Amino acid sequence: MNDDAKKLKTDGNKKETPTSLKGMHDVIDEQYYAYQGLFEKAQEVAVYYGFKPIETPVLEREEVFVSAIGEGTDVIDKEMYTFRTKGGERIAVRPEYTASIMRAYLEHGMMNLPQPVMLYSYGPVFRHENPQRGRLRQFRQFNLEIIGSTKSIADALIIRTLTTILEEFGFTDLIVDINSMGDKETRPAFIKELTNYYKKHLEHLCKDCHERIKTNPLRLLDCKQEQCQPYKENAPSSLAYLSNDARNHFKEVLQYLEEMGIQYRINNSLVRGFDYYARTVFEVIKVDVDESGKEKEITITGGGRYELAKMMGSKKDVPAVGTGLGIERIMMFPECKSLMPRIMKPPKVYFIQLGFEAKLKSLCIMEVLRKARIPVHQSVTKDSLGAQLAIAEKMEIPYCIIFGQKEAMDNTVIVRDMKTHSQDTVKIDALSDYIKHLK
Repeated sequence: MNDDAKKLKTDGNKKETPTSLKGMHDVIDEQYYAYQGLFEKAQEVAVYYGFKPIETPVLEREEVFVSAIGEGTDVIDKEMYTFRTKGGERIAVRPEYTASIMRAYLEHGMMNLPQPVMLYSYGPVFRHENPQRGRLRQFRQFNLEIIGSTKSIADALIIRTLTTILEEFGFTDLIVDINSMGDKETRPAFIKELTNYYKKHLEHLCKDCHERIKTNPLRLLDCKQEQCQPYKENAPSSLAYLSNDARNHFKEVLQYLEEMGIQYRINNSLVRGFDYYARTVFEVIKVDVDESGKEKEITITGGGRYELAKMMGSKKDVPAVGTGLGIERIMMFPECKSLMPRIMKPPKVYFIQLGFEAKLKSLCIMEVLRKARIPVHQSVTKDSLGAQLAIAEKMEIPYCIIFGQKEAMDNTVIVRDMKTHSQDTVKIDALSDYIKHLK
């Protein structure tokens, strides 16, 4: 008899009061507001940076996740809840968001919208694993995706938005561990070298790694077992196998992080275990101090760039980058604030940037506006002034901030009234006050 059946076992004529399933819990009163407050803060930051909402069903066809995540992963092999309907259809309960979001992107023809499509989502996710502190079988996740752009600034925007959310939650001194897994064309050579390396040490590896070397060799670098740690240091690095294009892409992502003052480390052992990841992968690290005064690093969350559309039946792939944030895990940290829900403001400014030098500084300007509680819409991966103005006009946003190469050198921006077409040149350090006084 399983645990759930025992809960309902009758004792004479008296039936025991039912309880919630293992690893799932009720959210009541103040705790509900705590969840809502964190979601609204994350939503607020996402909206400031230009993301729009999407909600996908909790149930999907099993193949949506199997084709995307890949067999040989713990999620597919051990953790995903699946069942067969009365009509014989194989159904899965959502174990993660990315595959569902890409399914929706393809199904609703979002490739015909102005690219990239920037989406945020929030809701319950389900994994059948051993419940522990900060890790439940039903948990809530906040997700960010930028779909339809190969530009390195999209990677930087995901990382900036994620770290900003965490900072608004109360976290400080965060470190971004970052690596590049290369392109699908060059990664097989790296995987072959990695497999050959680990085969030489097979007798010293844990039981799970014996399976990983056959089914998903990249996850050898993701193993947390102590006996496997010494072999990571001398393992082949994916960075040695990057194409020129992938190397330049990774270099540009690091430039953006440096420009924004985000502390990062290149971590050669960092991979993501799902089949769809390519190029940039990252994790956000918090350094903690234990009772003995020894520093301990804790991974808060991670994400990366992926190619998923072809795996799901699309004729061509769609470049994308994303991340997910487990809310229960965040709430277990003592520095996580208790945030009350509040109402958001609609953006009245569209931020236009032109040229690489302007792009390098553009996210910093957006951060200045965000701190001043001035929400903006933007399309930082666009290069054309006309295209960006057209989007602003279509969205009926009353003002545009135009930031080009000359303005980047002068530390100024141009603020244009979209109704009268009049415009002023404003110093960046005076921009927040100027925008606040616009009607």
